Formats: sequence, structure tokens, C-alpha cells
Amino acid sequence: MRRMQKVTGRTDDMIILRGVNLFPTQIEELIMRIPVLSPHFQLHLTREGRMDRLAVQVERRPGTTGSDTAEAGPQLITLIKNTIGVTVTASVLEPESIPRSVGKVRRIVDHRPR
Repeated sequence: MRRMQKVTGRTDDMIILRGVNLFPTQIEELIMRIPVLSPHFQLHLTREGRMDRLAVQVERRPGTTGSDTAEAGPQLITLIKNTIGVTVTASVLEPESIPRSVGKVRRIVDHRPR
């Protein structure tokens, strides 16, 4: 008889942020509602004191200017707050500034201490 090791940890990308279950696909849906933002984004988790914080870094679409994207960040923050119920920070980056990977895309970058 073969024995299987105990499965530890989560296998999906769900984040529990201040008691709210959050999936990266939820953020992606909200990003796609804003026409000047591209679907390339990363979620950065940090911990300040006892509170977890989430920062969304998203690229603007090629061909858009900085003046076009000036209101996209605050608009994304408002969409996330009203839809999911979590306060985040958002920054709109230049195209091609988020690293691309072959295979599974790394959407969550966890900077919290273990």
C-alpha cells in the first residue's frame, strides 16, 4: 500500500485580506472594465503592523498617454472598494514593465514575513 503525504497549504490563488476572500480573477475583471488598462497586473501583499495591505500594479495599454491614465488608478481603487469591499492602493505602470513569464503567470507577490 502506498501512502500519500499530507497536503499542506492552499493550491489556488485565493487571498484572505482583512477577512475578505479575494481571487486575482476578480481584480482582473475589474481591470478589464477600464479601457486604458491592460490585463497585465500583479498583486503585492505586505504587512504593516498587524494589518495586511494589497497594492495592485497594472500596466497601461500601449498607445495611451499618461494623461489618459491619470484617472485610471483612482477609478480602479473605487471599483475594487465598491465591488469586493477591500481598500487597496493602485499604480498604473508603463507598458512591458511587469515581467512576463512562460507558463503560469505569477499574479501574487507576497512580501509578508513568514
